[in-house]
Amino acid sequence: MSGLSSTKQVFDAIVVGSGATGGWAAKELTEAGLRVCLLEAGRNLNPEKDFTEHMAPYQIKYRGQSPEMKRTRPIQSKNYACREYNYKWFVNDLENPYTTPEGKPFDWFRLRILGGRSMVWGRQSYRFSDLDFKAASRDGYGQDWPISYADLAPYYDKVEEYIGVSGQAEGKSQLPDGKFLPPMKMTCGELMLKEVAEKKFGRTLTISRTATLTKPLNGRAPCHYCGPCERGCRTNSYFNGSITVAAAQATGKLTLLTDSIAHQVLIDPKTGKAKGVSYIDRETRTPREVLGKVVVLCAQAQESTRILFNSATLQYPGGLGNSGGVLGHYLMDHPKDCGATGELPMLKPEPWHGPPQRPTSVHLLRFRNVTEQNQKFLRGYGLYGRSGGDYNFSSGKIGKEYKQAVKDGVYKISLDGYAECLPRWENYCELDKNVVDAWGIPVLRFHASFGDNEHAAMEDVVVSAAEMLQAVGAVNIHPYNNPTVMGNANHDVGSARMGNDPRTSVLNSWNQIHDVKNVFVTDGASFTTSPYQNPTLTMMALTVRACDYLVEQLKGGIL
Repeated sequence: MSGLSSTKQVFDAIVVGSGATGGWAAKELTEAGLRVCLLEAGRNLNPEKDFTEHMAPYQIKYRGQSPEMKRTRPIQSKNYACREYNYKWFVNDLENPYTTPEGKPFDWFRLRILGGRSMVWGRQSYRFSDLDFKAASRDGYGQDWPISYADLAPYYDKVEEYIGVSGQAEGKSQLPDGKFLPPMKMTCGELMLKEVAEKKFGRTLTISRTATLTKPLNGRAPCHYCGPCERGCRTNSYFNGSITVAAAQATGKLTLLTDSIAHQVLIDPKTGKAKGVSYIDRETRTPREVLGKVVVLCAQAQESTRILFNSATLQYPGGLGNSGGVLGHYLMDHPKDCGATGELPMLKPEPWHGPPQRPTSVHLLRFRNVTEQNQKFLRGYGLYGRSGGDYNFSSGKIGKEYKQAVKDGVYKISLDGYAECLPRWENYCELDKNVVDAWGIPVLRFHASFGDNEHAAMEDVVVSAAEMLQAVGAVNIHPYNNPTVMGNANHDVGSARMGNDPRTSVLNSWNQIHDVKNVFVTDGASFTTSPYQNPTLTMMALTVRACDYLVEQLKGGIL
C-alpha cells in the first residue's frame, strides 16, 4: 500500500471494500472512465501461498486444531469456512471486538483480505421476485422495497452473464430464472426426491444455482470438483471479488490501497456533501485521508453502518444518513439449522478413495405463502439438501474390520431450511463508544435475535422436511431444530435500508443516502427485507444499478 496523505488528488469516486459489491463498483466505475480509489482493510492474497484447496489434512501443522486460531478467532471459528488452512483471512477477534447485551449473542463474521467475504462465500445465487420486493403489499407487514423486479432484472442479467451461474430454468414466479450455464448433475437420491416432491406435494426441487463455472468463461476454467472452495480456487472457477477488482485494474484507472481501514466519511461543512474518506494504515496505524467526489460504501453490511455512525458531525450528529433515526435498525439474518436427515436403504453407495465433490446442493423452492397465506407465519422459506454416500472413516476399528467398515457406507439424504427474517425495529446495532478496536475506532453493539415468526417458520421446515424424506422412502429419519444465533448464517443484512421516505429509511431507490446525495451504500446494509434466498446476487445487481445512476449523475454535473 502507498498512502495518499501527501497528495491533494481528488478521485472521481472512492469505493470502500473489495468484496462481492466493492469489486463490482470498482469495475463498473472504472470501465465508465472514472478515476477510482479502492480501499481494502486487509491484504492481497497470493494464490500460490495462500490457497490450500488441494492441501491434505496431514499437511497442516496442528491437523485442524490450531491453538492460535482458537485463541485469536473464538467467534470467527464458528464459521464453517474458518479453519486452520485459512483462519488468518478472518479478523482477529481480540483486535476487532464488538459487544452484545448479556444473553443476546450475535455472530459477526468478517474477513480482511482482497475479495472480502466473497473469498469464502457459499456461491448460492438466486434472484428475488416481486413476491419479495412487494411482500408488504401482499401481507401488510413492514414496507415494500422502493424498486420492483423489473427495475433489477437487467442488472441480474448483467451480473450473471459475467460471474457465471450454473443452474436449471424452472419457470416458477417465486424464483425467477436467470442467465444460466449448464447445471450440475443431481445424484440418484436427489432425483428420487425431486420426483416425489413434484408428484406428491406439488413442490419444485432443482439443482442449486451457484456462481461456479461448468464451462470456460472469460478465461476462467470450469470447476474440477475438488471440494473445499472456501480455501481458495487457483483456477478462478468460482466467482469472487478479486476477479472484478482485476478487471478494474486492467482499465488503468484504479488506485488500490490495501491494509487501509476506513474510519469516517469526511464531510465538507460548507456544502454538507462528502469530500472523501479517512482511513488508518492497518500496519503502521497512521491516520490518512483520500479525497473524492463520490463515496460508495461496500464494506459489508454492518461495517458500512459502523462507518456511517462514526461519520457523525455537528450537521449529522446521529451519524451520516440518520436524520430519521433509522440507521442501525431493521437488522436481519437467516435462521438456519432446522430440517431432517435420513437414509435411503434402496441405494448402495460405492466406496471411493477421493470422490468428486460437487460444490453445491439441491434447492427446494419456496412453497409456503406463494399463492395462499399460511396462518402460522408470514413469508416463506427454502430448503437445501444433499444425498449421497457416507462412509465411516472414524469407526475406531482396525485392520480387516476397519476396511470393511469403510466399505459399508450408508446412502444419506438431508434437507435443511433457510427462512425469511422479518425486519423489526428492535433488531439493531449502535456504536459502543466505550469500546474501540486495535486502531482506536469505536465498535458496534448488537441487539438482535429471531422472533416468533422465524421460529414458527423453522418449526414448519422440520415438519415439511421430514414428511418429504418419509415419502421418498427414507429410514432412520432425524428431524432437528437447533436455531443458531443471529449472524451465524453469514447473511446479515439491513441497518441502512432503502425506501422512499427519509423518515423511515436511510437510502433512496438508487442506494443513495437521502441526506447526502454523493454517498451510496450498495452492500447488504441497503436491504429493506431479507427474503429466504441467499442475498449476494441481489447485492451485486443493486451495485451495478447504483453505479449506472452514479455515473449518469456525476457526468451530468448533478453530484
